[in-house]
Amino acid sequence: MKAYVFPGQGAQFTGMGKDLYDTNEKAKALFKQADEILGFEISKIMFEGTAEELKETKVTQPAIFIHSTILATVMGDSFKPDMVAGHSLGEFSALVANKCLTFEDGLRLVSQRAEAMQKACELQPSTMAAVLGLEDHLVEAICADVEGIVVAANYNCPGQLVISGETKAVERACEALKEAGAKRALMLPVGGAFHSPLMEPAREKLAKAIENTKFSEPICPIYQNVSTFSVTDPSEIQKNLMFQLTAPVKWTQSVQNMIKVGAKNFIEVGPGNVLQGLVKKIDRSAEIEKAEV
Repeated sequence: MKAYVFPGQGAQFTGMGKDLYDTNEKAKALFKQADEILGFEISKIMFEGTAEELKETKVTQPAIFIHSTILATVMGDSFKPDMVAGHSLGEFSALVANKCLTFEDGLRLVSQRAEAMQKACELQPSTMAAVLGLEDHLVEAICADVEGIVVAANYNCPGQLVISGETKAVERACEALKEAGAKRALMLPVGGAFHSPLMEPAREKLAKAIENTKFSEPICPIYQNVSTFSVTDPSEIQKNLMFQLTAPVKWTQSVQNMIKVGAKNFIEVGPGNVLQGLVKKIDRSAEIEKAEV
């Protein structure tokens, strides 16, 4: 069985999508449509922008979404998913790919998501940190004991977990995690505490937009970050998506559940190859590849 997976923030690079634009008329039309929906030439930033320009939240998230969904679209008949999943932002790409959301609605939601997250980040000093070499339950327990808000945010693969919260609390947690035997507890260069309770203002704003968006019957199940299980009911998908910003990204658990039902081949659709590496660390027997047109 084939599982198509879609990357999240951090996968962007200068020149992303230019090959699709230059060689495919359908892709070219979708890039132009994206520029119109967003009200600025995001395609130009994707093709020619600097790394700094691509790092802006209002650019990064839509850019990765646009690249991923256009790639899935131009794959045509070769895109035959038995199931899909996306890492954080990638969940929106996955929902367009499995026909639950339209490209237009997905892009509008991603744009609103980026704006809402940016505003939430500005409310108080907050950050994230990568923790390597400790079991998940130990990281969770240490975070629970630390003064202030700090939680497990991204379960990326066994031995790699990202924590998120108030800057001081994350710093204290990193020290405690190193003392507990973590190989590394490394502060990340991010603008805020994604997938933590500090994203509640963004969650509320995005939830209203999600509530007012039409979700259709998907062509295959999605394994969502919040639930980790197969979902096909549009209203359940919609509900899970509303809580994604404050809930952890349970990527390890989602991939494990896909493998349990028969997923053997994982195809990453979009920029970068981060998810291929994570899937391989979750299960060495999984076959991984990059989507190509």
